[in-house]
Amino acid sequence: MDERKIRKYMLVDGIVQGVGFRWYVRHQAECCHLTGWVKNRYDGKVEMEVQGYPVDIDRFTGLMLRGNGYARVMSYEEEKREPMPELDFRVKGY
Repeated sequence: MDERKIRKYMLVDGIVQGVGFRWYVRHQAECCHLTGWVKNRYDGKVEMEVQGYPVDIDRFTGLMLRGNGYARVMSYEEEKREPMPELDFRVKGY
């Protein structure tokens, strides 16, 4: 695994469920060459982990915060995680 890659956990709040946000996140993650996952939480928030080069994660974060035109991100938190071997970006259920 490339040691320059990092992994971040992100928790997003706002109008982010029922508006295609997870699928938008997956598309943007793939466009930014990131791996990881995204899923809805029962409290109405969306959580995700993304992994890749810092410049790609920064680009993804800007796109994710902008949303897909239907979603509206009101707040988000992030924390660093340990990178792990994985091959793709997945949309998970609850």
